[in-house]
Amino acid sequence: MKTSRNICILLNNHSEDKFWKLQVFQLKHISIQRQLAELEKLAGLSEGEFTLAVSPNTDLHVTDEKKPCPLCPEEKFKACYGHKLHRHLQNLHWKISVEFEGYRMCICHLPCRLVKPNLVGDQTFSKMGAHYHCIICSATIARRTDMIGHINRHVNKGETESRFITAPAPKSSYQVLKESDTDVRVLPNYSTPQKTDSYFNPKMKLNRQLIFCALAVLAEERKPIECLDAFGATGIMGLQWAKHLRSSVKVTINDCNENSVTMIQENCHLNKMKVKLNTKEENNDEALGGGEQNTDTIEVTKMDANVIMHMRSFDFIHLDPFGTSVNYLDSAFRNVRNLGIVSLTSTDISSLYAKAQHVALRHYGCNIVRTEYYRELAARIVIAAVARAAARCNKGIEVLLAVALEHFVLVVVRVLRGPSPADDSAKKVRYLIHCQWCEERIFQKEGNMVEENPYQQLPCDCHGSMPGKTAVVLGPLWSGALFNTGFLRRMLFEAVQYGLDETQPLLKTLVCEAECTTLKNFSTHECGVYIKTPDTSAESCVLHGKRKNNEVVRNAAKRQKSDNSAEHPAFYYNIHRHSIKGMNMPKLNKFLNYLSEAGYRVSRTHFDPMGVRTNAPLAQFKTILMKYSTPTYTGGQAEGPLHLTEDVHMGDQRWW
Repeated sequence: MKTSRNICILLNNHSEDKFWKLQVFQLKHISIQRQLAELEKLAGLSEGEFTLAVSPNTDLHVTDEKKPCPLCPEEKFKACYGHKLHRHLQNLHWKISVEFEGYRMCICHLPCRLVKPNLVGDQTFSKMGAHYHCIICSATIARRTDMIGHINRHVNKGETESRFITAPAPKSSYQVLKESDTDVRVLPNYSTPQKTDSYFNPKMKLNRQLIFCALAVLAEERKPIECLDAFGATGIMGLQWAKHLRSSVKVTINDCNENSVTMIQENCHLNKMKVKLNTKEENNDEALGGGEQNTDTIEVTKMDANVIMHMRSFDFIHLDPFGTSVNYLDSAFRNVRNLGIVSLTSTDISSLYAKAQHVALRHYGCNIVRTEYYRELAARIVIAAVARAAARCNKGIEVLLAVALEHFVLVVVRVLRGPSPADDSAKKVRYLIHCQWCEERIFQKEGNMVEENPYQQLPCDCHGSMPGKTAVVLGPLWSGALFNTGFLRRMLFEAVQYGLDETQPLLKTLVCEAECTTLKNFSTHECGVYIKTPDTSAESCVLHGKRKNNEVVRNAAKRQKSDNSAEHPAFYYNIHRHSIKGMNMPKLNKFLNYLSEAGYRVSRTHFDPMGVRTNAPLAQFKTILMKYSTPTYTGGQAEGPLHLTEDVHMGDQRWW
């Protein structure tokens, strides 16, 4: 009844045209007004009616008619005269309203919001809840502070259009960021994926530069190449590809979110790029300005990533979803061209870094525990999932790059078409035996025969000296190489050529890690010489834009199989994790020299700043570490390297 009364008041105080204009926008709530005068007019108060001075000693009133409040039920506020109603509207409703885009959302006491009744004894008391009506989504919010936060979340998401306000968000609310000579327009809170559709993370700049270098290397092999950014968001990655590589690439940026697609088109115009949408070219002559012409065209699509990868073939595919990428691997390998590249960025580090082990088992089918080499373990988990997905499509993989840092795990693989490469890749997915006592580890031997004592495969003797079960089986994991030295050197050359200074130190570390050598033996001059020299690995099966025949591919695969013994050592040791209590360790670079002088291959690793990658067993690693450690308190002992005894060594294994 109250609702019908309010509609009648609205009909009486507004013309018929205005009423039907509101009906087009589905009749906004009466608590949303622009001015106080509109709210007073809604209550039936005319101008000047409540401004007349009335003596407090007289019983005469300005008007003989009492009028109710349009925003309060009769049980809460009874009908009163105009001057009292004016004070009520001004103090109770207007002063505590929430303002947005020139509108005021006044507090409403009508029974619009369902409130649970309070039971006291045998009686039921229903409480009328005061609330606000959102101008954008028509939600009802109880508190004023919650309403302000609710509106701010709409603004952060770019949702400023409503059934009442048809104007888009002001341009001043956008921010323009620049990265690698590429401008992108982003929304407020662009780095929080839950609060914006067009997600942009500045911390992933290193990730984007690594992917760009990998694409630049592929563009030197064959031109032009068709590349896909399956999850465009703001389109920053695809824009960098098209802006720097020009005619060498045909870029397609895809996203399933309509707001993101609109943002990608605007960013293309901002960078003076033509947009091809739904096979219709849009000539952006107005956006170019000053008569400047640019023939670069970017194709922008709006569809699910699995759909576009099923429909079309690409030479280069990059997957960067929010979380795990296992849901898109089958589609990515189905139509990727032979000797093409698939790169994927996984940001579900909570599961990959063994913080949520049940999630890793659910997504990757892998059993893991937290270890000192958890980052490399995460990279091998992702590569194992990639290898299995490629094998299902009769394709093998060659790992070109695997990087695991604080925020992401990046894997770049080259696709080798055929059942033989698929079988070779599938054989490299094996289980790992990990000793929980000393953290020694080794991959299980190939074969289907069950061993009576799998502990014998471990180099340590913890099972014989400790009670109970001391080892666990982790995996399945990728047991092959994580890097391709030739490809990394070519990536470093491209990083130098395009001035990517932030990426060069990491690439130098990766090259040293792939060759298992120290940084002081690394030469940038060798990098350029190497690039000009044809590579003998499978990653250089395409040279000077011409593909080699299948015989050369098979020969490269055979050479790769024969060079497995020369691959870099699996996993690494943290020097702090294996330090001896009460002893001062040697400097890390000096310790690397000590291991190298002992005849072992050794290098640093990007996975851990204090990690040492070596083919030395853990026992020898600790022996050399103990030999060149000095006591914290000499206490009359002779200076110099300490000679390790068997008892001290056994105590070192159990110090934690």
